[in-house]
Amino acid sequence: MPAAVRLAFRLAGGLAVLVVVVLGVLAGGVWWSLPSPGLVAAVPGLSGPVSVGLDLAGVPRIKAANALDGAAALGFMHARDRMFQMELMRRLASGRLSEVAGSSTLRADRTMRVLGLRRRAEADWAGLSADARASMEAYARGVNAWIGLRGRFSAPEFVVLGAPEAWTPVDSLLWGKTMALYLSGNWRQEVGRAALLGRMPAEKVRGLWPVQAAMGAALEGMLGAVPAFPEAFTVPDSASNEWAVSGARSATGAPLLAGDPHLGYSMPAVWYLARIETPEGVLAGATAPGVPFLIIGHNGRVAWTFTTTGADTQDVFVETAVEGGYATPEGARAFETRDEVIHVLFGADVVQRVRETRHGPVLSDVDGRADGPILAVAMAGLAAGDTAPDGLLALNRASTVAEAGRAAPLVSAPVQNLLVADANGIGRFMTGRVPVRRAGDGTLPVDGADGAHDWVGFASGAALPHEVDPASGVLVNANERVVGADFPVFLGQDWFGDWRARRIRALLETRSGHTVASFAAMQVDSLSAFAVAVLPRLLRTEPLDAASRLALAALRRWDGSMRIDWSQPLVFNEWMTRLQAALLARGKGEAFLTGTQSDMLARALGAEEAVWCGADCGVVLSETLAAAAAAHPADARWGTWHEAVFEHPLLGRLPVLGRLFRWTIEQPGDDTTVFRGSPRATVAGGEDWSAVHGPGFRGVYDLADLDRSVFALTPGQSGNPFVAQASALMHTWRAGASVRLGPLARADDVIELRP
Repeated sequence: MPAAVRLAFRLAGGLAVLVVVVLGVLAGGVWWSLPSPGLVAAVPGLSGPVSVGLDLAGVPRIKAANALDGAAALGFMHARDRMFQMELMRRLASGRLSEVAGSSTLRADRTMRVLGLRRRAEADWAGLSADARASMEAYARGVNAWIGLRGRFSAPEFVVLGAPEAWTPVDSLLWGKTMALYLSGNWRQEVGRAALLGRMPAEKVRGLWPVQAAMGAALEGMLGAVPAFPEAFTVPDSASNEWAVSGARSATGAPLLAGDPHLGYSMPAVWYLARIETPEGVLAGATAPGVPFLIIGHNGRVAWTFTTTGADTQDVFVETAVEGGYATPEGARAFETRDEVIHVLFGADVVQRVRETRHGPVLSDVDGRADGPILAVAMAGLAAGDTAPDGLLALNRASTVAEAGRAAPLVSAPVQNLLVADANGIGRFMTGRVPVRRAGDGTLPVDGADGAHDWVGFASGAALPHEVDPASGVLVNANERVVGADFPVFLGQDWFGDWRARRIRALLETRSGHTVASFAAMQVDSLSAFAVAVLPRLLRTEPLDAASRLALAALRRWDGSMRIDWSQPLVFNEWMTRLQAALLARGKGEAFLTGTQSDMLARALGAEEAVWCGADCGVVLSETLAAAAAAHPADARWGTWHEAVFEHPLLGRLPVLGRLFRWTIEQPGDDTTVFRGSPRATVAGGEDWSAVHGPGFRGVYDLADLDRSVFALTPGQSGNPFVAQASALMHTWRAGASVRLGPLARADDVIELRP
């Protein structure tokens, strides 16, 4: 054998051995990162021992001597099960993702550096109450106890990345900053609306604005530079359900409350179930890894949940460059500037120039344009004096609906509908701060130089919509508008339709004595009020071919339910998406100025048909039906195409291996149903019907006995993709079954934490 061949064989053999060794080391590291049963660990600062009992799904029941010990134990458990998720959250908010993910996350890092979330969190820390600071400090001690115990084996991802940095209380503030940013995304609507003016007749947009064509291109460039859902590390800006009935309408004589926040699906879940018992009381429900407070749940006396309001708390100002900076009513003012250095894995450092004006950060700097309009963004969530931790702490301690209502204004961002129940009544309050504008309605970017549209303060608390113990005995919100246009405080112009709220109200009227079981069944209802509303018009469509006739025949047998075993939901959604695209192609770009796809199409197929389609929509309906019917077999199942996708944010995007870190399950529903499963095609266009957005957590609360409350979570408790608890709850969640968070009769595992 020639020497060169022998050398090649030796090199190949050596390489194979090296690969095996590397894989062995990685496998050993992953194994070492797995949670060990019967753990005993020290947590500095505890006043006494803390016991943590775990059920088979990995849900902890924490028993502690006081609330601070409970917060420390929650920090330890969050770190044990979700440390990498917490690491990604603080890196995202700090603009440091590219250090571990490379250049693919530069857009996200640039955006966060410009917005300055971490700098603002650091500034807010000193203004919080001593109690809130103490809770976050205790929580950080618990997190750091886990990091100190396991180091680079804190989670399997750290085997490669190295041990995480110590957790700080400011890191906990970043979770609220991130949620406030993504759950208040009105600035994108303003910029998108203005960008449309550059390519469509201006008279078609309500509220004319003299924008130049060149600005339209720059505005679209800005939209492209800032990440948006469903991209990685982003959150959708709306959706959730909540409803409550008084004791007069429940079987027990005490109120019932239900809530399911809708966020992007992910692995691990956004939420983490926990129960914390102390002599001061109990907390049970959905916690958020990175935060010491209960976000949604009950405290043994009061239960609560949230939905997004849609209130306009963000405005875009077009600043005028002048010598010395930018123009203001008082003359030129210098930009506040700084340079942010972004480290990039396997790449050169990137320097991001950040400018701020009196209105807020210059978001148009994200795309690095040297020319074009200077677009500064005012956001209530970025304003100084964020007291959200104090608000959550007060909510966790509330004993009555009235006390929870007093906590609402302290939850300074985001602006949410807080639904509350105690043993005697129900109430809804609006959290946060809504800007008061000198003039204007916030629908389009405005001139920042003259001060005519400046914010002159905030409305909060009793000045915002609230309702306690209505005569109807019912409170419902599913992101629709909660008050009319005549409300004294201007809340905004862009509102979502009430399709889910209609269905919830209809279901509430089907019986007089509701129970936990009937509320839980409502949460997985898949009938679309939107489909029911538009079907009569759709069924008058003239079919162009045999496939269209078959599709129409199937739709005539359909009640509007988006069930996984039926074909009609696929035909309907395909048809509606193609109809939307056809209307856009006809110059109907203004359809997206307010609302969702369903809101737009309901107008086009209703009283405004002549406006949208000319004489009628008959031709475009026939053409789009034919295309939809040809896209799938007549017997195609909705569930085959509509799978909920839970993907690891980094490992799930690896070539080939990514499939190992992606969990799927067939899901009923669509974007308009109570059991919401927003398809990627609806959110981002295209023909991907995978569900990417929906109720990852559900809770139903029985105020007659809050230990009878039930919860659902998907895909599971753990963020470690190599343990069963990472996906153990998916099928329970899809089936509408629930788990209780009462005391454990027998724990599957017990962790002891000691001072």
